[in-house]
Amino acid sequence: MEANNSKLTSAEMGKLWAVYMGNTMGKCVLRYFLKHVDDPDVKKVLNTAIKINEAFIKSVISFFKDADFPIPIGFTDEDVNVDAPRLFHDEFYLHYLQYVGKAGLSIYSVAIPLVTKKSIRDFFMYSMNETAKLLADTNDVLNKKGLLANSPQVSNPNENDFVDKQHYLAGFLGNKRPLHGIEVAHLYGNLNNDVTSKALIIGFAQTARKERVQKYFERGKNINQKHIEKFSKLLSADGLPSPTLLDHLVTTSATPPFSDKLMVFHKIDMFSMKIREYANGVSLDGRRDLGALFARCILDVSLFVEDGANILIDHNWMEQPPSSPNRNT
Repeated sequence: MEANNSKLTSAEMGKLWAVYMGNTMGKCVLRYFLKHVDDPDVKKVLNTAIKINEAFIKSVISFFKDADFPIPIGFTDEDVNVDAPRLFHDEFYLHYLQYVGKAGLSIYSVAIPLVTKKSIRDFFMYSMNETAKLLADTNDVLNKKGLLANSPQVSNPNENDFVDKQHYLAGFLGNKRPLHGIEVAHLYGNLNNDVTSKALIIGFAQTARKERVQKYFERGKNINQKHIEKFSKLLSADGLPSPTLLDHLVTTSATPPFSDKLMVFHKIDMFSMKIREYANGVSLDGRRDLGALFARCILDVSLFVEDGANILIDHNWMEQPPSSPNRNT
């Protein structure tokens, strides 16, 4: 039986804080999307998404209140202008939900073994299940409309076999073996993330108010494009297709629907997800050239995230996460 102790552990503080920040940001984005959507199928999924989002925020507030933990500021009405002109077409909203849904699953699944209070562990299990169902609904709508990007098919092997040569790990010199299924999946999955990220950051760049923020987003767009080209080249070498760009789903509006603070935080958050995804690629790929490529991509993204954090700090936009006491003073 769970002890009657409302005090949060450091893991519970940190993970609940991250959920609150991410979902208050997400609520701002979803509210704007819902103000500018025509397709009834897309609107239905967006409505489901914002209901889930609001339920998560309400649960986190309840946990914080029970623990006498100060409610973070997060993101509010000041960070969104729902009346700004449309910045994205309806189709983009579905790709966006795929993009952020995968990030949510990562946060919730990692939290489950770290938190010890049953009520909070149950919350993260609930959050993971609800997010997975939302992703399934999103994919169903994309599939219905012929827009779902599936990982490329490869031929079934003729028989079971074992690796008998160290050359299997090669990748820099000489003949390279074809990509295996897990490698294809990670390259294609990361490409999906990057094409959505690039379209989002194009919209952010053309609506950013501050010149420094605008230049930051232009740099992020270039990083996305560079990684898209590198991953696509690897798939193309094996005769496999890549997902198409989504740049055309961004309108020409220059009126900002979101605050610069929200947009910078959003890209830091999602580029941090890229680090996790690229690290997964390194851990599961067998060719040395793929490991080296993912390592270079992690460096690109890590430096971008650090520079974004500096922008938040310089403008007093970075809310400090809960931390251990400073005993060095």
